[in-house]
Amino acid sequence: MNQPQLLGSNNSRLALAKVQLVATDMDGTLTTRGELTAELFQAFGRLQANGIKVLIVTGRSAGWVSGLVNYLPVVGAIAENGGLYIDKANLEPVILPDIPRITHHRDRLSSLFNRLKDRYPTLTPSVDNPYRITDWTFDITGLTQSDLAWMQETCEAQVMDFTYSTVQCHLKILRQNKAMGLVKVLQQQFPSLSPADIVTVGDSPNDESLFEAQFPQSVGVANVAYYLPSLAHSPTYITTAAEGKGFIELADYLIASKS
Repeated sequence: MNQPQLLGSNNSRLALAKVQLVATDMDGTLTTRGELTAELFQAFGRLQANGIKVLIVTGRSAGWVSGLVNYLPVVGAIAENGGLYIDKANLEPVILPDIPRITHHRDRLSSLFNRLKDRYPTLTPSVDNPYRITDWTFDITGLTQSDLAWMQETCEAQVMDFTYSTVQCHLKILRQNKAMGLVKVLQQQFPSLSPADIVTVGDSPNDESLFEAQFPQSVGVANVAYYLPSLAHSPTYITTAAEGKGFIELADYLIASKS
């Protein structure tokens, strides 16, 4: 696995000069200590003023994300790790993976969660789990890498997928991930954009698909360094600052690259 280049190299300035769309994770990437800051909103404003759109790509639930899209200066958001898309223009969630029977699907996710809970009785569904449509989440607090590896193996045995972020663990169908959702949204909503026009941003294992080769302009905020040894795909570039400050660093860099 190649190690990320530091954002600010000559290569990054040339590569990122054409960016028109930033597809970014939220928790640990836009947030700082769990919150969206005033400085972040100002960075959004600077991006917008320079013709650079922001698309959120998060593991958070449809319920939470629909509110964010309504209030933030973004073009839309992909929620539930590629599960659905909410466009700023109409706020109507569009399910992205092939899930024909949602009620049956929710029952299957619940059964899988209970299977994990048999071994880990203290597992607690995330506070936003009732507002989810395509995946099931529980808090990651207290779980070790060994615990997470066992959960991954158990889900694979049930022909289901598992991933985690800095805040949550996610149960979902196979091939439902941020990259799959982003590719569909780009085809449907932004067909004129090429890979050179897009930068993807993240900080944790559930952003790994955004670091794959189909997104050559990928950036990890500095806190992604903790996970790099366990990732099969690393970001092309890495910021010097962590969390939301790292995103602001990237935003200012994109604007400077344009000029």
